[in-house]
Amino acid sequence: MDTTILITMIFILVLAIFLGVEIISKVPSLLHTPLMSGSNAISGVTVVGALIAAGAGAGENTTAILGGIAVGLAMVNVAGGYFVTDRMLNMFKKKDK
Repeated sequence: MDTTILITMIFILVLAIFLGVEIISKVPSLLHTPLMSGSNAISGVTVVGALIAAGAGAGENTTAILGGIAVGLAMVNVAGGYFVTDRMLNMFKKKDK
């Protein structure tokens, strides 16, 4: 891989991390759970992309392993989002006396 491309990719990664932290830190606590619920769709797209990446590395072990790790982490994100959403919705149900 060309050094310029590698430096560009690292720069984009660091910029994305910084931007994500800045955006999330400015969101009020009351909005975190609805945002988690809405991000499940984005995580679903991430799962599809990770599956494609894992399948594209059929002959290369490194690509297949990284793709598998990406699938696992994306699925943890999706499942966690659904658990948080379920917990949030249970808070709004009327309690039986």
